[in-house]
Amino acid sequence: MKTIVDWDRDTPQWLAVLAATEDCGNAPDSAANPLWPLYKPLVDTPADQTFVIGQIGQSLDGRIATPTGHSHYINGAAALVHLHRLRALVDAVVVGVGTVIADDPQLTVRRAQTRLDAPLPARVVIDPSGRVPFQAKCLRDDGARRIVLQYGATSLQNSGVEYVSVPMSDGGMSPALILAALKERGLRRILVEGGANTLSRFLAAGCLNRLHIMVAPMIIGSGPAGLTLPAIDRLEHAVRPRVTTFGLPEGEVLFDCAF
Repeated sequence: MKTIVDWDRDTPQWLAVLAATEDCGNAPDSAANPLWPLYKPLVDTPADQTFVIGQIGQSLDGRIATPTGHSHYINGAAALVHLHRLRALVDAVVVGVGTVIADDPQLTVRRAQTRLDAPLPARVVIDPSGRVPFQAKCLRDDGARRIVLQYGATSLQNSGVEYVSVPMSDGGMSPALILAALKERGLRRILVEGGANTLSRFLAAGCLNRLHIMVAPMIIGSGPAGLTLPAIDRLEHAVRPRVTTFGLPEGEVLFDCAF
């Protein structure tokens, strides 16, 4: 396991990663910069390909909240910095409407240093039934693209928000069709941030290239699970990604899962 201590906002290791987004020939040395193996897949994504990374924070027993929904914060400050760095490297951050209603996330990059010329990642809400509140923080006009994916058209629309119709499939929006709709709009590096149901659907559909699981050293004992996939009968049917682990402050461990 590699231990990373570089979690300040603008440390040289992170700035070297940002520099590589401008000049791929200026890639950091993995031995000298432990951040590079973690973020390299996003930086190196070919211009004509879609790359999808999921992220989830959970306890040792796989819980993402207590039974009452309390979840702020299972993971520590370093995990939040990592999440914002992922946002800074992608074209779009995707969340389900349930996460927007429950947590009202901003989906910004405020905890990460970014390139001055880099556009803010688009904020995408999967909202089949048109439930997202107009006043949701992620729909605020701060210069970032705001996209709401819905089933069918709606007459009630926020000014400046892009509303995109995506067909329903198997009781929800197909992750493959979601990614196709985003690619049509020039968004190819995608972070699927939550919630658990949205992330699970992308994983079950085989639509993740990478999954970062941030595990905090606590046992909650009950509450919602981070991932829920269709039942299997035998362990040989289990998903077995290639895994690299990274140690973080306060005993947290980041599992970088490659599919």
